Amino acid sequence: MMKTTPLLIILLAGCLASCSVSRAPFSPNKKYAPEKLREDFDIYRKVLELHHPSLYWYTDKESMDHYFDNGRQQLKDSMTEPEFRKLLNYVTAKIDCGHTTTRPSKHWNKYLDTVRVGKLFPLSVKVWDSALVVTVNLNRRDTVLKRGTVIEKINGHYWKNIVDTMFEYVSTDGYNTTNKFQSLSNRGFFGTLYTSLYGISDKYTIEYLNTAGQLRTVTVPVYNASSDTMNRQPRPALNEPKPSKKERRNQQLDFIRLLKVDTVNHTAMMDLATFGRGYGLHKFFKNSFRALKQNNIRHLIIDVRGNGGGSVSNSTNITRYISDHKFKVADTLFAERRGSRYGKYIADNFWNRLFITFFTKKRKDGKYHFGYFERHYFQPRKKDHFNGKVYILTGGNSFSATALFASALVNQENVITVGEETGGGAYGNSAWLIPDVTLPNTGVRFRLPLFRLVIDKNISKKGRGIQPEAPALPSVEAIRKNIDFKVEKAMELIRLDKEKH
Repeated sequence: MMKTTPLLIILLAGCLASCSVSRAPFSPNKKYAPEKLREDFDIYRKVLELHHPSLYWYTDKESMDHYFDNGRQQLKDSMTEPEFRKLLNYVTAKIDCGHTTTRPSKHWNKYLDTVRVGKLFPLSVKVWDSALVVTVNLNRRDTVLKRGTVIEKINGHYWKNIVDTMFEYVSTDGYNTTNKFQSLSNRGFFGTLYTSLYGISDKYTIEYLNTAGQLRTVTVPVYNASSDTMNRQPRPALNEPKPSKKERRNQQLDFIRLLKVDTVNHTAMMDLATFGRGYGLHKFFKNSFRALKQNNIRHLIIDVRGNGGGSVSNSTNITRYISDHKFKVADTLFAERRGSRYGKYIADNFWNRLFITFFTKKRKDGKYHFGYFERHYFQPRKKDHFNGKVYILTGGNSFSATALFASALVNQENVITVGEETGGGAYGNSAWLIPDVTLPNTGVRFRLPLFRLVIDKNISKKGRGIQPEAPALPSVEAIRKNIDFKVEKAMELIRLDKEKH
C-alpha cells in the first residue's frame, strides 16, 4: 500500500480545487455538435425500439421508421438543447402515447430556477375544434383582448393552422384530440409552444371578433415579466399570523382532494386532482364515504377533470366504494423485456428489472406478463358502499389511472360520465413503470413506459378516450362568463333526477 504524504494531499487538494474552478458554467446558448446529437438520437431510437411496448400500436413500423429516419437526417448542424428537444418532441408525438414525452436536462431545469423570467407570449387561451378564445391576458391594462375574446389570427397565421402545427408536437393516447386541445388550453402551454415554434416577438398582431361579431385588428406588446414585477406595488403587510406547518399541509391537501357536503339537498362534490401517492387518499376515501352514508347523501359529483392519474391502488380503492360489480384493472399487462444493454441511461434500471423478474412471467408470445392483474377481480366494498347517483366529471386532462377509474364505472346504471372525452385511452395505455431515460451528451430526458396495459379488449374504438354519457362542451359564452359548464350540467341532471323521483 502506498503511503500518502502531506505534500501529496496538498497537491491533490489543489488539483481538485483547480478542476472545480475551471468547470464551465451552464450556458442556455450552448450548441451541441451534429455527431453528438446523432449519438443521442440513435440511443433515443434504440431504447424505444427495444423497450417501448406500444411503439407500433397506432403508428405502423414503416411510418415510425420514416419519422425516425427523417428526424436523424435533420441533425446536420449544431443545435441548442431547446432546438434538439423540439425535434424529439415531433418524433415522439408520432408514437401516439401520452406517457411518452421529452423533458429538459437537469442542467436546463437548474438554469430556469435561477434565471429571471423575461419576455412571454401574453395570452392564455381555451381552444377546441371550433374556436380559440382568450382566458387570461398577462397585459392587465389591455381592455381589448379580455376573457372570452375570439381570436382569428396571430401574426397573420389563421388559428386553426397554428393549432394543427402545434398538434404535431403534443403526445396523446391514440387518435385522441380532446387531450391535445386541453393541453393547449392549460395555462401557459399555448404560449410556450407558440414561442418554440414561431419565436418570440416584441409585438403581436391579433385579429379578433368583437362582441358584435365584427373582425377587428389590434397590436399588443409581448409580456415582459421582469418589468411588470418591478412596477407592481408591494402588498401591504397584514398582521395575520403565518399558518403553521400542519395548516399549510392541510391547505395543500384540500387543493388535491376535498369533499364538500350539502346536507340540505343531500348532495356532495368530491374534488380529486390526482391519484398519486403521498396524499393520504385511502384514509380520505374511507372518511368521505363514511360521511356520505352518515349524511344520507344521494347524489355525488366526482370531479376528475384535472386528474392526470397516479397510483392504480388509489383509483381501484375508490372504484370499490362505487362499483356494483366485480372488475379487473386490465385484460392484458406486459413488458417487452427484463434487462437492457442501455441500462446505464435508464433511471432505476436495476429495480425495474428486479420488479419484472419477480412479478412477471414470460409467455409464449415472448412478452413478460403481469399475471396477477390479468386474472384478479376486485370486489365492491360492503362497508360504506355508495349506492346513490354518481356523476363523474371528465375532460382532456383525465388521464392514465383516471381512465381506469372511469372505465370500470361507465356502464353502471347509477353512474353518469359528464363533460368531455377522457384524455386517457379507453382501450388501454402504456404506463405502469415509467423511468426517465437520460441521453448522454445533451442530458435531454424522455419518459419510457415499460408496460402495455389493455383495459378492455372488447372496445371497438381503439385510440379514443372514454366518451361522456352526458356531453358538456365549451362555448364562447361560457368562457366569457367564466361558467363551469360541466358542474352546471351535473347539477341539471341532479335536479331532473329529483323531479323524476
